[in-house]
Amino acid sequence: MLKFKAKRIAAHTDRALDRLHAIEAAIIALDNDDLLDFADIFAGGEASPLRNIATAEMERRSISL
Repeated sequence: MLKFKAKRIAAHTDRALDRLHAIEAAIIALDNDDLLDFADIFAGGEASPLRNIATAEMERRSISL
């Protein structure tokens, strides 16, 4: 039983990482104007993973809000 649970957890983790990589790729693929619009949506409030990804990509491109 423990083997099956471990396999299920590993598969769930793999799917979550695949989704995260797809989200990161989609954000990186945005053109500058769309990236700025996206970052503006998440600019207020608490820090979030989406905001962190957008901010990192903006820094890489040397653009700011």
